[in-house]
Amino acid sequence: MAHMYPGSPIKAGSSDRASIKAIQEALAQAGISEFARGVFDGAMTSAVKLFQSRAVDVSGAPLKIDGIVGRFTWMALFGAPPAAVRGAISLLPAQLLSVAHSQIGVIETPGQANRGLQVDEYLRAAGIRNPAGNRPAGYAWCQAFIYWCFEQATNTIGRSNPSPKTAGVLSHWREAPPTVTRISRAAALTQPAAVSAGQLMVFDYGAGLGHIAVVESVYPDGRVATVEGNTSELANREGLGVYRLERRKLTDANLKGFLDYSGA
Repeated sequence: MAHMYPGSPIKAGSSDRASIKAIQEALAQAGISEFARGVFDGAMTSAVKLFQSRAVDVSGAPLKIDGIVGRFTWMALFGAPPAAVRGAISLLPAQLLSVAHSQIGVIETPGQANRGLQVDEYLRAAGIRNPAGNRPAGYAWCQAFIYWCFEQATNTIGRSNPSPKTAGVLSHWREAPPTVTRISRAAALTQPAAVSAGQLMVFDYGAGLGHIAVVESVYPDGRVATVEGNTSELANREGLGVYRLERRKLTDANLKGFLDYSGA
């Protein structure tokens, strides 16, 4: 049976009997039962800490061991599928996401920052003719990866590429054609259902620095599953390869917004 997060943390002294009962049943299924039924007391706090010490959140990161059942511990106890995409995903975003998925596992050449056979292909596609020309740091390639994915996607479905040819994330945000819908961070927080698969998640770190990812799905707790290049399992802006991550959030302070190419 699915249990929805009650909206606020459940902890010692909580009077939410229904949630306490559900938590205790989930703990018992996990083999933890040293607590008094129906109450959240010291023994229950210890039981939750024990569970937290053994479990991870939806992205695989260790849970905070505090004895409090917040969103992430709740999801670890009960699980939660991605929110359903509202309506059918249109052809271009669907193909874009498919191409991005096909690249998961591409890694930079060890010891060569922002370089690699496939990474160089991404960079060349976006207009960086000599990927080796910016030593030793190389060229950041998260946006180049996105442009390359657009090229493959549009070639597959037989149409022109509406994405601006650029290796700059914020240039992409500014230069995307009028047919592309921009969804601001504030709008996404107000209406999470506006964010859907195949959209681009854009971050602005200031001083002209940004990062970009393809949205796979949105979780009920506001996490966004993404496929992105030039990142790592830690969700860095600069990283090692192409990864599928579940650590981005609608509440991220550096989130600029989303680009929706479904009408482009």
